[in-house]
Amino acid sequence: MSEQTTTPGPDRSQRKHGTDPLLELKNLCVSFTSTTGTVEAVRDVNLTVYPGQSVAIVGESGSGKSTTAMAVIGLLPGTGKVTGGQILFEGQDITNLKEKEMVGYRGSKIGLVPQDPMSNLNPVWRIGTQIKESLKANNIVKGSEADQRVAELLSEAGLPDAERRAKQYPHEFSGGMRQRALIGMGLAARPQLLIADEPTSALDVTVQKQILDHLDGLTEELGTAVLFITHDLGLAAERAEHLVVMHRGRVVESGNSLDILRAPQHPYTKRLVKAAPSLASARIQSAQQKGVETSELLTHRSLEGREEVIRVEDLTRVFDIRGAKGDKKKLVAVDHVSFGLKKGTTLALVGESGSGKSTVANMILNLLDPTEGKVYYKGTDLSTLGNKELFEMRRKLQVVFQNPYGSLDPMYSIFRCIEEPLRVHKVGNKKQREQRVGELLDMVAMPRSTMRRFPNELSGGQRQRIAVARALALNPEVIVLDEAVSALDVLVQNQILQLLADLQERLDLSYLFITHDLAVVRQTADEIVVMQNGKLVEHNTADKLFANPQQDYTRTLIESVPGLGIELGTGEGLDG
Repeated sequence: MSEQTTTPGPDRSQRKHGTDPLLELKNLCVSFTSTTGTVEAVRDVNLTVYPGQSVAIVGESGSGKSTTAMAVIGLLPGTGKVTGGQILFEGQDITNLKEKEMVGYRGSKIGLVPQDPMSNLNPVWRIGTQIKESLKANNIVKGSEADQRVAELLSEAGLPDAERRAKQYPHEFSGGMRQRALIGMGLAARPQLLIADEPTSALDVTVQKQILDHLDGLTEELGTAVLFITHDLGLAAERAEHLVVMHRGRVVESGNSLDILRAPQHPYTKRLVKAAPSLASARIQSAQQKGVETSELLTHRSLEGREEVIRVEDLTRVFDIRGAKGDKKKLVAVDHVSFGLKKGTTLALVGESGSGKSTVANMILNLLDPTEGKVYYKGTDLSTLGNKELFEMRRKLQVVFQNPYGSLDPMYSIFRCIEEPLRVHKVGNKKQREQRVGELLDMVAMPRSTMRRFPNELSGGQRQRIAVARALALNPEVIVLDEAVSALDVLVQNQILQLLADLQERLDLSYLFITHDLAVVRQTADEIVVMQNGKLVEHNTADKLFANPQQDYTRTLIESVPGLGIELGTGEGLDG
């Protein structure tokens, strides 16, 4: 198959928007200069966006999708520059405009909602001041009208009590509120095209859904075209009419979203569709509704007759809030939660940010003391153990954290990262520890030569494999996985989930999976515990919970998974 398979002429969704393109990329090439030479990040990309249309570029980290978008708005980082091809906006070539001319397009014709709301808002300026700056930069309103317009934009972006909110600082906003403020900014000058770069990747599914619904409504009302940049195929399928798949700087497939998802042509697209958790979940749901055998897609272990390795009884944690008075001084983060984790199975603890799930995990790991309630390990009450016994217990309970970039010491070699728990627990001599590190690297499918490297030389997925190897070093029985795959691309995420499943099978491990991603849970968990505002609201096997959620909150969580409602069949035609 040719490397680039693009749809000739406009597809159905494009024809609906008229025939003159708003944005056209013709054989666009972008390069970066590094110490080792020139890196071609984008190669011969062709892409068309029509007025009012939604288009998504999907692909893994490093596929060139964000670089393509930044070239359009003239904000290429570092040494990046357009080295070939054209960028046409309303028929005008804007490829090599001088900075001063490009400013005329930025904001007023092409808006941007950047990826990370925390690093894209100035922490020392009020939210209102930052929106005012964007209004000023585009000569939209002046003087006293500006405050009124800021409040209107924040209300429009779905923030209640906008005048008060405008006076607050970014740290006083939640992630979802910050993202709404950025959407308000991006649409402040009523651009014809809005580039949304991973606009919701850091947010809970329910908040993500609210923001995307809101963005859909706003852009529909204003007639704005949207170019989504995302690695989430479910989200792309649900939100964009037209899909462009990028791999290693090239477009490998392009066309109507649902057509591509139902019948991907390129081997890379097939791999993406097969690996996407939300789409795999959609296939499981669809297969179960049709009564098709789902063992190909999912294997749940029988829970009968298995002993409980962890039991939590009436677990409660109350925090004091500094500066608050009276009733508001206490925050009940976890409120009388009870459940058990059975040996050799996976129990997922799900809920939005602030639901108390990570606090429960920290109490199980003995990193936080419960205010009330007990944690039992194989019937032993952990609160009765002395320091020496607790130290021994830590060998049995290990953890893999969310961020593979923050959980490995950058000053330690990979060998030292994995060897450390062995050394701390005085396991073996130097030679035996070296042999054990080699075995652990084999287990997580990493070459033994990796032990001489440092974390910054590895990708996110490779680092997470090292974190898993370190967690396995002391032969634990229970591993707590705290959002362990949420920071990874879909293909890498799929590899790590597969690795965890294989290790569980081989070593009879028990997993406590902390996550807000129900699509991942659908594939991995035997049992699911749903938490909301510190309380346990539902507990069931994965199949029963998805087939028949008892609580409205659980139903909302499931319905918010992007792409879960897309009818995909059971994965036929996805080999490749």
